[in-house]
Amino acid sequence: MYFSSFIDALYPFCFPIFLIISYLITVLAIAEFLKHSWNIRTEITRKIVHIASGNVILIAWKSQLPAWILIIGSVISMILVLTSYVSSLFPSINDIKRISFGTLFYACSIGILSYFFWHQKEIQYVVIGILTMTWGDGMAAVIGQKFGKHTYQILNVNKSWEGSLAMMGVSFVVCSIVLFFVGEPSSKIFTISLITSIVATVLEIFSSFGIDNLTVPLGSAYISFYLTNL
Repeated sequence: MYFSSFIDALYPFCFPIFLIISYLITVLAIAEFLKHSWNIRTEITRKIVHIASGNVILIAWKSQLPAWILIIGSVISMILVLTSYVSSLFPSINDIKRISFGTLFYACSIGILSYFFWHQKEIQYVVIGILTMTWGDGMAAVIGQKFGKHTYQILNVNKSWEGSLAMMGVSFVVCSIVLFFVGEPSSKIFTISLITSIVATVLEIFSSFGIDNLTVPLGSAYISFYLTNL
């Protein structure tokens, strides 16, 4: 009975769910191919997955998926990630030398934000949080590793000013676009996006064990929500 009711509730959203699953499988397949066939370093394939997979939040937003589907998806993702930690199910994202639970925090952040914002129809803040993490943090790593010549260290974590500036710039753009799309006044967008991007950049600095994959999306979502509702 309960299973039948669950299927009935799920049925109207079959296509967007199928689209999201297909997209994620494709991203993971490309990452695994690059790692095993082209011998691309795990840090690179990991960032490809990190940046690309976050875009599913846009599909969920466009499709108006209910919060419970995102929360269930978050829990399933965390189970798969924990399984991968033990069995090396996805070496393209977990085969790294440093200790990191970033992928787990990544999945967890989607569930937390969906629980607090999605069902209240404040979906834009979930999108800001997730895309700030995926694109901001992802591009910070790419720019920092490629062009980072001016480095600094906080709590034994090495960062570059180039990477941090990329984080702030991309976060600012993400926040501005989302707020503009939902019709926030132009007079508020600049200030909200600037403060949100600064907060996100500070949180990204403290990234030991991948904790920034939790603090950046939560911090970005909540600060943008707070500033918008002042």
